[in-house]
Parts: sequence; C-alpha cells; structure tokens
Amino acid sequence: MFKWAEGTTTGQQEEVAAKLGELPGVIEEIREYSLGADAGVNPGAYDFVVVADFAGRDAYLAYRDHPSHRAVVEQYITPIVAERASIQYEA
Repeated sequence: MFKWAEGTTTGQQEEVAAKLGELPGVIEEIREYSLGADAGVNPGAYDFVVVADFAGRDAYLAYRDHPSHRAVVEQYITPIVAERASIQYEA
C-alpha cells in the first residue's frame, strides 16, 4: 500500500498504475495481480494498493528482485511515495 507525497499529480499516479499493470505480462511468477486507487470510503486510508499472489516464497522473491519490477519501483514509485506498507503471508 502506498500514500503519495503531497503534490503528486494524477498523471504520476496513473503512470504508476500503468507501469505496474504491465508486470504480469513480463514476470511469469505472478499468479494473480490486482491494483487500484483508494475508493475514498474511509478517511486516512492509503492512496493505492497492489495485491499479488505467487506460488510460493521463491516466486515472490523472483518478482521482488526482477529488473522490470525494480525499475518501476525506482523510476516511478520511489520519487512520489510518502509512506509504504506491505505484508507477505503464506496461506
């Protein structure tokens, strides 16, 4: 989950969504992938979320470290993120 920095534009947010949305076509370890902006139902919520499902820990690590994923994080997310929260769990 992400909270965007003050001054982040709608265009920047849309670019993050578009670039992340390309990853399932590039990283074969992604089993399920959804993302989206906060619906604005509750105050204080994060602005954006990515939910991803992998076959296991090794598949997640392949995604986490994949050059295409790293490029999106470094070029598009890091410059505009104020807060990030994440969790990985095994079902």
